This record gives sequence, C-alpha cells and structure tokens, in this order.
Amino acid sequence: MVGALPGTDSEAAGARLGAHVRELRRARGLTLVQLAEATGLSHPFLSQVERGLANFSLPSLRRIAVALETSPVELMAASEPGAGGAAAPPVEVHRATAHLEQVSDFAQDRALPLAHGARPFLPMAIECTRSDHGEAFTHAEDEWVTVLEGTLHLELDGQVRVLRSGDAAYYAGGVVHRWWTDGGPARLLAVKQQSVG
Repeated sequence: MVGALPGTDSEAAGARLGAHVRELRRARGLTLVQLAEATGLSHPFLSQVERGLANFSLPSLRRIAVALETSPVELMAASEPGAGGAAAPPVEVHRATAHLEQVSDFAQDRALPLAHGARPFLPMAIECTRSDHGEAFTHAEDEWVTVLEGTLHLELDGQVRVLRSGDAAYYAGGVVHRWWTDGGPARLLAVKQQSVG
C-alpha cells in the first residue's frame, strides 16, 4: 500500500489495515515500542500506520505479520471494504472468474480471500507456484488447508508431508509451517481462524 491519496479507497483501506494492526497488537499484549523492536520499524511510523496516516511496504507488512503471529494475507484482508469489525453480510458469493492476487512479496503465492468482514474464519483460494522452501511462519490461529490440484509439500514443525489433490491438513495455532510445490503449480483452499481481538 503505497501513497494513498486523501479521500480515496486506498486511504480507507489503509485506515482499516491500521486499525486491524492496532487490534492485533493489543490482543497480543504488545506496546508500540515492543512491536517496533520486533519488526525493526520505528515506533512513530507504526503509530502513524495504526492511525491510517502512513502506509508500509510489502516487506514491512510481512515483518508486522510475523511479529503479530498472523499472516500477510490476513492483514491484507483486513484492508478490504467490510473488514475491521463491520457486520458481514449473511450470504457472500464469489464467482470462479475472480482473480487471485499476489498479496505479499514473502512468497510467489497468489491468494483470494473468499469472505470479508467480521467472520470467525477466513477462507482463501491460493495458487502456490514456488518450489523453494521459503520462510517458515507461525501464527496464533488454527489453519486448515486442502489441495485442489497439484502437489504440495507442507512442513509442520519441521516434518514434511506431501499432499496431493484431495489431501488436507489441519494444524493448530503456534505450529511453525511453510509450503512449496514440486515444481508445478498447486491450487489450495486454506481456511484460517480469524484473530480474536
């Protein structure tokens, strides 16, 4: 999120994202100074982000997500209209024509959040194309993933499991994890428990 113009959708998205970062930070019992130390970002800058007055780069988004034990995808989902505690519509339909987007530079994955607003969990359509192991992640919320197409190597707490089309895995919050493909693309459906603020 770079250079939001006043009064634009980008500015509103930045405000929602900042509010979500503040909510997660407080839920984790962290001060702004502690979050700054954990991310290597300045305390005043993080304060501006939380108030929707500044935006950050994708590498900074990833560092904030790791420090708050969540994912960049969840943080980006919080910037969408209807996020940030807004009442979610009782029915939400996503068409197959919707496009997946690359939501962070920590990986080559592209993702499409499939629900918006205040929901107990976040379903995401993901396309993974990277064959390198990449960086491992951990977050406080439980997560479930199933392979719709292709082959996925899923490392959970140091143990690699190979998942093929139709296979699924559930892992509790706090489990260190990462995934990669065998060289071809893999299409996934991941469902992540939302953070409790």
